[in-house]
Amino acid sequence: MEDGSPRFTSGSNDTTVFDSIKTLLGNNEKAIVLNAGTPMGLGFTQDVRQEYVDRGQFIDVGIAEENMVAMSSGIAKNGGTAVFGTYAPFLQRTYDQLSHDLCLNDNPAVMLVLSPGVYGMNSNTHIALCDIQMFAHIPNLIYLAPATKEEYEQMFKYATTQKDHPVGIRIPASFVSSGIKDETDYSVLKNKVEIQGEKFAIFAVGCMLALAKKVAEKIKEEIGIQITVINPRFLTGLDIELLEKLKKNHAHILTLEDGELVSGYGQNIASYYGYSDIKVKNYGISKAFHTDYDPIELLAQNGMSVENLFQYIQENI
Repeated sequence: MEDGSPRFTSGSNDTTVFDSIKTLLGNNEKAIVLNAGTPMGLGFTQDVRQEYVDRGQFIDVGIAEENMVAMSSGIAKNGGTAVFGTYAPFLQRTYDQLSHDLCLNDNPAVMLVLSPGVYGMNSNTHIALCDIQMFAHIPNLIYLAPATKEEYEQMFKYATTQKDHPVGIRIPASFVSSGIKDETDYSVLKNKVEIQGEKFAIFAVGCMLALAKKVAEKIKEEIGIQITVINPRFLTGLDIELLEKLKKNHAHILTLEDGELVSGYGQNIASYYGYSDIKVKNYGISKAFHTDYDPIELLAQNGMSVENLFQYIQENI
């Protein structure tokens, strides 16, 4: 904006992302943050970033996202703690560097993907409905999807202290707080069962968890059955132990994601269950250059509303 305030922010007016980065920079002299022309998205507005520039802990490479990723990989390779981030639509420019410069070398840099999915930017040149397709299938990269502010904080702590792999974190357009500190050990990649039930299980990626819980509540109130709700938390693999356990008392699996359906997270689950008796229904956004849309309406058009999901489950229970 004209006054220097950000037009778009990750986490709405929340300072969660900046606070986590500020703590890292204050505690780790080898930590450095890199950005590509959108410092306000990370909370580095004009009035605060000069301090970190002077300390050599913040670099804005300009509109050159490719350089941002390559530099981050080099810093991580040489023992630094590199964190790079920008808005999700702009990271499509970096696929080559992410694959060859960062992940092929397995350097432990941290990528913050700001405002991905349906709740992010909504003009057709700035949509980010394919971040899961781009990042979740690159070898060595761990792609995490927090559903709450507390999960993000713990994921960021894990990502910036481990030295094994590059880690990406989906930063939702708006954080939801659980009010409960997350103490998960994310070096062990497991899904979280939020609600234990039977017959139906819903895997809900990130911000879709709230919708899944509302559906489960409605099913319990109106049909009298408690269904299972699962928070995947990581998108670069499957929790095979949990998938096998679900076979014992579940007949149907639903997957919800706020990005494009084709080649998304849910279809990996469908593929795993291919020859089993479990039926899988995937929900995601249709393959198109959506523009100027209302997120709630677009989700509903693709079957992701309390009413639509309740009806599907009721008809198949």
